[in-house]
Amino acid sequence: MTETEIKTVVELEKWLKENCYPMNSYSINGNAIYEGFGLENNGGLFQWFYTERGDKQTLDYFATEKEAVDFALEKIKSDEHANRNYIGMYKSDQEVEQILSVLKKRGIEYWTDKIPYGGINDWRTRIFVIGCGIKKVQDLIKND
Repeated sequence: MTETEIKTVVELEKWLKENCYPMNSYSINGNAIYEGFGLENNGGLFQWFYTERGDKQTLDYFATEKEAVDFALEKIKSDEHANRNYIGMYKSDQEVEQILSVLKKRGIEYWTDKIPYGGINDWRTRIFVIGCGIKKVQDLIKND
């Protein structure tokens, strides 16, 4: 399915999954999330919302499903983090370099950042692969 063919919330959800968008930051068609944006039908009125810690705030309303889906798709596509799939967090720079070397050899697009995990003296590198690259790295996913 191409982007221009998407007319319903169900089709949007299908397109996102086909293009390997992780569904943990966007609630499309009712999937549960802890924090992020979502699209829902509330009595025939479509709502774009943000939720965090159980508090939901409606940001936009749409009279038609097509308008709502077009809006949601553009918002999601413009979010540079939306199609990043987390594969692990690493303390060792050597381990990071090994993983990145494998990703490069496989031709997989990736993104990294460093965060102060346990405080200012405990930096960790997170590695994400972009889109459907996640299908090619199941052996690299760190489960901890």
